[in-house]
Amino acid sequence: MFINNFDPVALEIFSLEIRWYSLAYIFGIIIGWIIAKKLFIQDIEVKNKFDDYLTYLIIGIILGGRLGYAFIYNLSFYINNPLDVFKIWQGGLSFHGGLIGVIFASIIFAKKNNQNSFLYMDIVALVAPIGIFFGRIANFINSELYGTITNVPWAVTFLRVDNIPRHPSQLYEALLEGLFLFLILIYFRNKFLKKPGVISGLFLIIYSIFRFFVEFYRVPDEQLGYIFLNLTMGQVVSLILVLSGLILFYLKYETR
Repeated sequence: MFINNFDPVALEIFSLEIRWYSLAYIFGIIIGWIIAKKLFIQDIEVKNKFDDYLTYLIIGIILGGRLGYAFIYNLSFYINNPLDVFKIWQGGLSFHGGLIGVIFASIIFAKKNNQNSFLYMDIVALVAPIGIFFGRIANFINSELYGTITNVPWAVTFLRVDNIPRHPSQLYEALLEGLFLFLILIYFRNKFLKKPGVISGLFLIIYSIFRFFVEFYRVPDEQLGYIFLNLTMGQVVSLILVLSGLILFYLKYETR
C-alpha cells in the first residue's frame, strides 16, 4: 500500500507558490502544442494559424472549465456566492466545461478565418490526452478526486484525506483517459484525419466510456453525491457525450 502525503506546492519563490496543478496545465499545453505542430497538422493553413489559435484555446479551457465547474458541479454555491466564480486560485475546474470552452473557441476562431472548426478540434482531440494525463497526475499529488475505499494491493492512503486505503482513481484516469486514449487516437489518425470531425467524435466516445467506468471507483463530488440511478454527475454527462460522439462520428464519417 502506498502512502500519499505529497505537497501540492511544487515550488515556493518568496511568497509565490507554484502548484503542481498549474504546472500540469502549462506542460500539457506546451507539449501538446509542440507535438501537434510537429506531427499532426497536415493542413498548411491550419499550421500557419495554429499559434494564434492557441490563445483562443487557452481562454476556452480556463473560462469553460471554471464556468462548467460552477454550473455543472456546484451551482447552488455559486448562485449564493457569484463573485467566487472569479477565484480560480481556490480550485474548481471541470473537464467537461473546458471541453465546451474548446468547442466554442474553435468555432469562433475558425469562423473568423473562414475555416472548418473541426480541422482544429480534431488536432486538439489528438493531443488533449497529454494534458489529461498531466492533470490527473496533479490530482493524485493534490489528494483530490480520490477513489472509494478498497483493500486491493495497489491501494493508496491519502493522508491529507484520512487514513483509509482507497482506489487511486486519478491514476486510473491518467492511464485510460491519458495514455490509452492517446494511443488509440494515434492508431486511427491517418485513417480519419481526412474526414474532419471523425477524430473529435472518437475522442468524445472513448474518453466518455473510460470516464464513465472509472467513476465507479471514484468518490462522487461531496456537494452532489449520486444524482440519478446511483450514477454520478460525471457519469450522466459522460453518457450524454457518448451519444453526442456517436452522432458526430456517424455524420462526419458518412460525409463525402
